[in-house]
Amino acid sequence: MGLRVALAAGGTGGHIEPALNLADELLRRDPTTDIMVIGTAKGLETDLVPARGYDLELIDPVPLPRRPGRELVTLPGRLRTSVRQARDTMAARGSQVVVGFGGYVSLPAYLAARRRLPAVIHEANAKPGLANRVGARLSPWVAENYAGSLPHARRLGCPLRHAIETLDRAAQRAAAREHFGLSLTAPVLLVFGGSQGAASVNAALAGALDRLLATGIQVVHAIGPRQAEQMRPRAGYHPLPFIDRMDLAYAAADLAVCRAGAMTCAEVAAVGLPCLYVPYPIGNGEQRFNAEPVVAAGGGIMVIDADLTAGRLAAEVVPLITDDRRLADMGARAAAYGIRDGAARLADMVTRAAEEGR
Repeated sequence: MGLRVALAAGGTGGHIEPALNLADELLRRDPTTDIMVIGTAKGLETDLVPARGYDLELIDPVPLPRRPGRELVTLPGRLRTSVRQARDTMAARGSQVVVGFGGYVSLPAYLAARRRLPAVIHEANAKPGLANRVGARLSPWVAENYAGSLPHARRLGCPLRHAIETLDRAAQRAAAREHFGLSLTAPVLLVFGGSQGAASVNAALAGALDRLLATGIQVVHAIGPRQAEQMRPRAGYHPLPFIDRMDLAYAAADLAVCRAGAMTCAEVAAVGLPCLYVPYPIGNGEQRFNAEPVVAAGGGIMVIDADLTAGRLAAEVVPLITDDRRLADMGARAAAYGIRDGAARLADMVTRAAEEGR
């Protein structure tokens, strides 16, 4: 029997995807590894985890209240319940190490592991949430995607899917373009905004599309399932509800317009794809912080959401995507900043933590 690992990952894809990518890496190394994911019934894990073939155990979510009220008064009791559930789940499975990725489910897991088994904390964002800030104080095993996000953390990158971390964009270019029905010679702009699309990005692209197509640019657009009826295919324009082969999309593209979630930033930098980042303006501003380092390294440009008009999009994209030398330089700078083997690096830390104990 191999290592027994509990992964605390729930809520958003940004928490769940790196956990599942780590799980894949651990199983590649040792197929006898036992992996359990701890989540809640409120997050995307109820769909994403079983779809990837992993066991999911649910505990009660403990969102932290933003203002005084009944939820704040009942917080200690609810947290104790979730900690007990996490502890019982890990004990029943015989877990030897827990790896948390932030979000509602991680804090109970970190507290349940305290003085019982080692906890590894992974922070994907440049601006960490409360769960990982607390977890980093409880454990010596802290990994980060962005330098300086957590104290005593090692920058290991973010675990990526195997198809992404092994992608050779140049070698796959022709096959990828054939997959999407694209010309092999005309430049390709990839536009995507996460699994549900991005309304402001879609609107700006709609206004800029005629100019882009007139310049000879091909556009692959992950418009999102809810907006799939808004824009129709036309010569040079390929709208899709979603893209399930992002590795091929990255290989086909010369330039991308995208949000700046941690996984997106990690993937496009690792494969050396120049990007125009449009950080999502809601939340604690983490997306802007996610994009800033690779932009500062010269691997991309950033336009804040409020400034993304059709005119601005065209003005940024057209001169860049038609400048092969500038694209090559940006791609090289992005790749130099990115980390391809984040899954392997984190797997090494998890193995060492389990071997050395608390």
